[in-house]
Amino acid sequence: MDLSQLLNDVNDFVWGPIMLAFLVGTGIFLTVRLKFLPWINLWYAIKMIMLHKADKEGDLSPFQSLMTALSATVGTGNIVGVSTAMVLGGPGAIVWMWISAAFGLSTKYAESVLAVKYRETNSVGEMAGGPMYAMKNGIGGAFGKFMATLFALFAVCASFGIGNMTQANSISSAFSSLGMSTEMTGIILVVCSMAVLIRGVHSIGKVSSFIVPSMAFFYILFTVIVVIKNFGNVPSGLVTMFQMAFSTEAVAGGVGGSIIASMLTAMRWGVARGVFSNEAGLGSAPIAAAAARTDHASRQGYVNMTGTFFDTMIICFLTGLVIASSGVLGTVDPETGKTISGAPLTILAFSTVYGEGAKYIVSIALALFAYSTILGWEYYGEKSLEYLVKARPVIIGYRIVFSLITFIGATQTLDVVWNFSDTMNGLMAIPNLICLLILNKDIANECFDYQKNFIAQGK
Repeated sequence: MDLSQLLNDVNDFVWGPIMLAFLVGTGIFLTVRLKFLPWINLWYAIKMIMLHKADKEGDLSPFQSLMTALSATVGTGNIVGVSTAMVLGGPGAIVWMWISAAFGLSTKYAESVLAVKYRETNSVGEMAGGPMYAMKNGIGGAFGKFMATLFALFAVCASFGIGNMTQANSISSAFSSLGMSTEMTGIILVVCSMAVLIRGVHSIGKVSSFIVPSMAFFYILFTVIVVIKNFGNVPSGLVTMFQMAFSTEAVAGGVGGSIIASMLTAMRWGVARGVFSNEAGLGSAPIAAAAARTDHASRQGYVNMTGTFFDTMIICFLTGLVIASSGVLGTVDPETGKTISGAPLTILAFSTVYGEGAKYIVSIALALFAYSTILGWEYYGEKSLEYLVKARPVIIGYRIVFSLITFIGATQTLDVVWNFSDTMNGLMAIPNLICLLILNKDIANECFDYQKNFIAQGK
């Protein structure tokens, strides 16, 4: 067996049914354990994003912290992942993305609470937090430190692949379809990445707080226009989504076209792509949450929790609705004989309204989404490396190397590296979920204390 096949098999296991059940199961447990408060307080959490201006210790405002986390999660999964899920799992996969995201709210809330509660201040006065510090300071002992080291190691490895090279490759693919060479794209990426990353977390926070809301607004605007134009197909599209999401037998028809899928298939791909997109339970987003200026761990938990709502319940759902309402799902490429999937399917859906312009809309959105992911994941990788190696020159070196590697990602096809990094990304979740289950009492105490002393009193 060659290395590529071995990694592929490991990857299939890591992102397989057992792991997905563990991810969603932890979300269900935490939702019940917290008495459904993350669901009940969702509107409150959304209001907190803009209203809360805590003058407390931390590196970023609550809004900048959320945008840094969103910059890493709002990425190729929102365009490529959704269309792939609908081809492999049918339109019903979108319903299961929603269901997994609903329980993912509680997971994202919980891991963010622990990140703020157990954070530390590093040698240059910046906040250092995330699952590794929750494991070290919350669980403690040899077991806690061992899990923390494992998590940090997996996160550093994942940052170069899933957070860097795969994103850079998506950008170069998008622009090559518009006539730009991969080498030129790579050079521009290196310059743009280094200009932001070399200056650290404050620079990442400022750029993310501009790019993320801007790109999300324009992408949502373009998707809503497509849905309105194709509104006659929306009711039947929604009906087909729910029928195929809960059908015990493999079915096809309606917006599904030639796509045949059962409930289990829809669940498998919907949950997998949903988790891949919003990263609830993987432990990455809490690293950004730990940098926030906030007066209570639970407050930032609520703010960061909204990332899952915006990423999956809004942006992914709208992409799915565009594809479902445009009637292109199940279209077969006449040249290859294969069902069109990924970015080409999303472009095909947009082209029902925008014609040739669809290629530019989707390509530019994909490039901006992927670039923001590079920025967010550099911060995750840097903080994880900082946990393992305290020397500042190593951290500065990481920022430079991380920027340079975008060129390799933009110009090379590295299937082995991608499979390896995807595996590392999934392996991060194991110690993180164990940590959430062990420290569930700490999470509940923070949640109920905040409910009693802040929300109930209108603070």
